[in-house]
Amino acid sequence: MRKIVLALVLGLAGAGLSAPAAAAGPRLDSVRVWNELAVAAVRATRATDADAARTYAMLNVAVYDAVNGLAGPARAPALVPGPGPRGADPQAAAVAAAHTVLVRLDPDRTAGYDTQLQADLAALRPGHRRDAGVRWGREVAQRVVTSRADDGSAPVQSQPAGSGPGVFRAEWSGTQYRAVRPFAVTDPARYIPGPPPALAGLDYAAAFAEAALLGDAAIPAPDKLATFRFWSLPSGTGQPPGEWVKIALTVSHGLPLPTSARLMALLTMTLADTTIPTVGTKFTYRHWRPATAIHEAETDGNPSTRPDPDWAPRAGSAGGTPEYPSGHSSYSGAAAAVLAGFFCTDHRSFTHTTDTAPGGQARTYPSFSAAAAEAGRSRVYGGQHFEFSNQAGLAIGRDLAAEVLATRLLKRTGPTHHGSCPL
Repeated sequence: MRKIVLALVLGLAGAGLSAPAAAAGPRLDSVRVWNELAVAAVRATRATDADAARTYAMLNVAVYDAVNGLAGPARAPALVPGPGPRGADPQAAAVAAAHTVLVRLDPDRTAGYDTQLQADLAALRPGHRRDAGVRWGREVAQRVVTSRADDGSAPVQSQPAGSGPGVFRAEWSGTQYRAVRPFAVTDPARYIPGPPPALAGLDYAAAFAEAALLGDAAIPAPDKLATFRFWSLPSGTGQPPGEWVKIALTVSHGLPLPTSARLMALLTMTLADTTIPTVGTKFTYRHWRPATAIHEAETDGNPSTRPDPDWAPRAGSAGGTPEYPSGHSSYSGAAAAVLAGFFCTDHRSFTHTTDTAPGGQARTYPSFSAAAAEAGRSRVYGGQHFEFSNQAGLAIGRDLAAEVLATRLLKRTGPTHHGSCPL
């Protein structure tokens, strides 16, 4: 019993649950409210997954640094060091920082952001503390926005269409993200894996056969189609990073502002940085999608594969970027690892409904890794990826998340949150 109690205490301490809320007065769930607004903005603007991840990271870096700068600062900053003005209200700083970022990134919905800001500030006690918090939050957010203005995310670049066996055939855009400046890791290129299996080899033939069977639109499989659709998340949704933002908001309900701000900053910086090696890997290897591979199997030099010119993916489309790795898997592996590391356990049950859940039906998962595994596997069910690309994506995300947890937003003195929880 003593060991169980001790483990619970350590888990709560690692997640920051033992610390009292930093701010007195009315409780605003500002981290949740403004992240939900960011997800809505991504939907409305039809942002790509890469642009979405960058938006979420900018918002949460600004909120974290605004709050952390008024706490001592007790932890290392994400980008903007404190200290902020003495006695300023952290809640006011958080909402002002979030508002400033979203107005800059999504000016078409400024009126709605202004309305939310006024409602949030009206819930706080007026006076010097609130006003100082607002000024500090705006200053931090402006510095975040300025810092990311030249991060390499624009202008948009493309890779021309390829040709020949094993090569992705269409032109695709967004390739500038292979060299964008990271938020948290030192060298994103170190997470680019080796090449996919050789076309003539047995491993490729096995993955080919699996994708051809499980992803075949002509074979009825309602369960696999539903799983694919649940995690499909195309343009016009919150994108895969947005689903993990939503999951994090669910499992972090009730945390104090400094703790929830730190979680969301860790998560979204990791998601944004995961984009870099994911796009870099796609750009480097230009691997063909299953639809092309199956249609043209006679060209791959593998005696164990057979062409099927009538084969169609269960997803209804082949996919718009090179196949290796699966970006859904990269984001999911990264997010699941951050959440498990933050809460000191992977085994945390939660219920979730994605933007593309058939009939809006929720699913319940026993762990973060179980949700990530299903998200990755769904791409094979959709006929859009091979399993080796799912596994490569999950590994990219997990490995990159480990660096972020080990090096970023750590306590300046005393025990910190990394590794065995806590150290």
